[in-house]
Formats: sequence, structure tokens, C-alpha cells
Amino acid sequence: MDTTQLLKGVLDLAVLAVVEDDDGYGYDVLRRLRAGGLTEVGDASVYGTLRRLYAAGALTSYVVPSDEGPHRKYYGITPVGRTQLEQQTKDWATFSDTVTALLDHRTLDHQPQDQTQGAAS
Repeated sequence: MDTTQLLKGVLDLAVLAVVEDDDGYGYDVLRRLRAGGLTEVGDASVYGTLRRLYAAGALTSYVVPSDEGPHRKYYGITPVGRTQLEQQTKDWATFSDTVTALLDHRTLDHQPQDQTQGAAS
């Protein structure tokens, strides 16, 4: 299944979730998302999301020197980001429950009828 369009709708939420308890630099955030199951998420999408969330005040950033290469820009969640994460988590739960109910209803409506009921009539 191509999840590209689904990812676009939830990437902000996913990024905020992975930095909620532990700040991370760009590649680290990408790695955590992939380890969490979003294997198809693209590098550019994550870096663009980090920049957008930072510009919106949902993330803060700071630079940490690295002995192994260039300095790393870390991102951490702000109070604005925590509020956004809380609201989007509720929104996701409602949306997910709604779609699941629709799919469950569809499955129930399309189950074959019990053959024993037809024979008894």
C-alpha cells in the first residue's frame, strides 16, 4: 500500500511524538520514525517538517558540537508543540475510530449469510 498521502497528513504528529520525551537531530528523528514503523518516510519530508514545526513555534532548536563531524542541530518540543501534539493526538484518535467503524461496518455488511439459516426457512 502506498502510504505517501497518509504520511503527509500525520507527519507533524509523528515528529512531535518522537521528540516529546527526547530531543533529536534530523537524522535521529528520521531513524526513530522508521524504527517506529514509518519505513517509507522520506528524508526531505522529515527535514521539511522539522523546519516548518520550528518556524511555527512547536519546536525549539540548538546546536551541539560533534567530535565525529559537523555540529548537529537538535530539536526539542515547546509548550506550543505539546499543545499541538495533545490536540492532534485527540484528532487522530477520533479520525482513526471513525474510519475503523466504517471499515468494520462494511465488513459486517458483506459477510456471507449463514447457509443453515436459509435451509431452515
